Amino acid sequence: MASSKQSNGFDDQVLIEENSYVRTLSLNRPRQLNALSSQMIDQLLKMFIAYEEDSDVKLVIMKGKGRAFCAGGDVAAVAHNVTDGHWSYGANFFWNEFILNYIIATYRKTQVSILNGIVMGGGAGVSIHGRFRVATENADFAMPETALGLFPDIGASYFLSRLPGFFGEYAGLSGARLDGAEMLACGLATHFVFSSRLPALEEALHKVDIADPAAICAVIDEFSQRAPLKEKSAYHRLDTIDRCFSKKTVEEILSALEQEAVKGADEWIATTIQSLKKASPTSLKISLRSIREGRLQSIDQCLIREYRMCCHVLRRDVSKDFFEGCRALLLDKDKNPKWEPSKLEMVSDEMVDKYFYKVDDEEWQDLNIPFRRTAISLRSKL
Repeated sequence: MASSKQSNGFDDQVLIEENSYVRTLSLNRPRQLNALSSQMIDQLLKMFIAYEEDSDVKLVIMKGKGRAFCAGGDVAAVAHNVTDGHWSYGANFFWNEFILNYIIATYRKTQVSILNGIVMGGGAGVSIHGRFRVATENADFAMPETALGLFPDIGASYFLSRLPGFFGEYAGLSGARLDGAEMLACGLATHFVFSSRLPALEEALHKVDIADPAAICAVIDEFSQRAPLKEKSAYHRLDTIDRCFSKKTVEEILSALEQEAVKGADEWIATTIQSLKKASPTSLKISLRSIREGRLQSIDQCLIREYRMCCHVLRRDVSKDFFEGCRALLLDKDKNPKWEPSKLEMVSDEMVDKYFYKVDDEEWQDLNIPFRRTAISLRSKL
């Protein structure tokens, strides 16, 4: 017997449905493309913790209302709160979001995320860290933070650095959009199911009465199928991506791409070069270093480091690009951010280093990762 519960307050931003041993959490801000508000993050934290301790819950399903799963964290609200108040208001948002990401990455119960639409930024944080990610033909994935003056956070330096070759550097620096077939090919998605079959898949999952991931996977397998890559897919360019994005610096990456462009007209290379040149130079440099460090770090280490980086961004210690990006892309929408520093060569190694140091503030502390009895490595999920 299915029953529905609405979240307590917050304009029902998270809807809860109970089906026997299954709980379905639906992100419910369709007009905002289900961007995560602080209230939604608090609610999700509460529910994930409660379900993990509830023996009656065997499976958690996450999905989004409307045409998006989740377009990311509500960074416009974060920037507004910091501008009107103190940088720590934004730090508190990222603190709770990153704790939620860690709990999902180490969750003892199975999570199935249905990615039938836009999946960006914070939306990846509440899905990619989970065990099963079901993409459809409508899936539209991106980590667009460098265009906003930020960097791929929410533990992205962990999962991006573990994609094939240097595909993670490509996706993280360029903000490239990937469809469902590309998500499946690179490992961001575990299954591909056409949207027309989602109602039947959900009905089958609602009948799950055991917590065994293999059994749940078998249910999804019945509805999943191969997803052929489009002819112009970036995933066909892995050799070129590896040649270019394996370079040590952003300047060298851009130079390598421009050398590839000289060999012949290529729309993909031209688009990639344009994306890098439009992005914040500071964001590009800290993003590359973050992803490279992520290769050698655990998920908790990545989140702790990324939290430090976020706090430096909010404090405007080195650059104000995040606030300028929010202005240009989300508020005024003139799409013409004035980055400062404005060129890659003006962003020194010393400036980049500052993002990775502890914050010099007596009231500040590193992200306090909660003790988990069973910390399942995300490596086994990707």
